[in-house]
Amino acid sequence: MLDLLFETEWSPYLAGAGIGVLLWCSFLFSNKPLGCSTAFSRTSGMIESIFCPDKVKNKEYYKMFAPEIEWQWMMVFGIILGACLSSVLSGTLQISFIPQTFQAAFGDNILLRFLMALVGGIMMGLGARWSWGCTSGHGISGMSQLSLASLVAVMGFFIAGIGTAMILYSW
Repeated sequence: MLDLLFETEWSPYLAGAGIGVLLWCSFLFSNKPLGCSTAFSRTSGMIESIFCPDKVKNKEYYKMFAPEIEWQWMMVFGIILGACLSSVLSGTLQISFIPQTFQAAFGDNILLRFLMALVGGIMMGLGARWSWGCTSGHGISGMSQLSLASLVAVMGFFIAGIGTAMILYSW
């Protein structure tokens, strides 16, 4: 069983089952679904409150989702920490600014890579806020609760993702 920690890839079925068990535990112990997009909004609020605390305090969004470190923020921190630990244990840790797939399609221009990642991140963040949840929130938690809104959101994620990949990588 411990050998699994040193594998470079896990079975998607095993990982999916593990996420399902994690979702059960999340509902059982905290009565909260899995999701992490709000953590990024809270982080932006924390950063903004350094410069304009009164403005942040009066925003309607931050009245509902206070810019503070809470369980979703800690979950994102745990995901980053777990990913680093997993890559170290599997011997695949490497620091790369340009992934191989991107380099093969667009070259090794680091500015282009940064701009595309920035634009993609902003679009994903806006999409997550507009749909009131991210891929993990809708895809894992919403779908497991048979939410029609989550089903529509997940279908939109897939259609947009496949379409974007076809456009970007067909050059």
